[in-house]
Amino acid sequence: MPLFDLDRTALETYLPDVDEPTDFDAFWAKTLLETRHHDLALKLTPIDSGLCLVDVFDVEFAGFGGHPIKGWLTRPAGPAQTAELLPAVVEYNGYGGGRGLPHEHLAWAAAGYVHLFMDTRGQGSRWGAGGDTPDPVGAGPAAPGFMTRGLLDPADHYFRRVFTDAVRAVEAVRAVEGVDPPRVAVAGGSQGGGIALAVAGLVPDLLGVLADVPFLCHIRRAVDLSDREPYTEITTYLSVHRAHVSAAFRTLSYLDGVNFARRANAPALFSVALMDPICPPSTVYAAYNYYGSHALKIAKAIDVYEFNEHEGGAAHQFARQLPWLAALVAGTGALRLSEAVTR
Repeated sequence: MPLFDLDRTALETYLPDVDEPTDFDAFWAKTLLETRHHDLALKLTPIDSGLCLVDVFDVEFAGFGGHPIKGWLTRPAGPAQTAELLPAVVEYNGYGGGRGLPHEHLAWAAAGYVHLFMDTRGQGSRWGAGGDTPDPVGAGPAAPGFMTRGLLDPADHYFRRVFTDAVRAVEAVRAVEGVDPPRVAVAGGSQGGGIALAVAGLVPDLLGVLADVPFLCHIRRAVDLSDREPYTEITTYLSVHRAHVSAAFRTLSYLDGVNFARRANAPALFSVALMDPICPPSTVYAAYNYYGSHALKIAKAIDVYEFNEHEGGAAHQFARQLPWLAALVAGTGALRLSEAVTR
């Protein structure tokens, strides 16, 4: 696909007006307070995965509404009761995928981290090896997919539940024996990147944020530009429900990654692909350029893949993330985050 969005110079300074509700902070504070009325109910069940170098646990914890959320936890093999607490990475999945099988999630544990991979409620039947977490909540008419579930009221929207689950996943991994709670990072690509940005805006003390080609950013522009799913779910819905445009985009403003990015205060490594038709580069740059703007100074960097579509940097980006996060764990990372990198 050719370049279709703003040119590189314009992207680097792109600071669009993105609607932000006046009660954004109150809405999310109330949501999380209500969720924390439910006990975390963390369960870790050891799994005989056939793997020798990592320990694997089937994870369950209480997410939004106290609903049980599944995941996989992997860690370097050996007793948790060691003198040195381990850093952790909580990872969120791409759109339509589930937690799959534990041997699909080994890289972070192989690098010495405790890794919690969260199953996304209601997803897991479009690609991959499946999911195991139902979404027991439904609200109103919707187009196929997840973007328009509860579209007319932010309190009903599907991603209110998912983002809350994701915050609880951080709380869950911090409660795991052998994890160093201050050294927890969040990561994800596409939908997972958008979820990671939401958590970055809702959890004030993360070690770092790894957001690759993040979805759910500058949503109104994405709907206007992208002719690919999942954004076309919104287009399809509004082509039928013509009177719902204002209400729909009001709801989505409570879920927009730009508004979460403004509130983030952890170092961040983004990536963007300039030929990405699913998450247009201007939507990613909107979140990146606003990232940490409510704080005094936040270290951040963005890796740019000029000739890639939504796959972005793929394995090349993970190779970038390993030393970046290791530097943060060691306490030297902020020195290396001042410049964008082109790949």
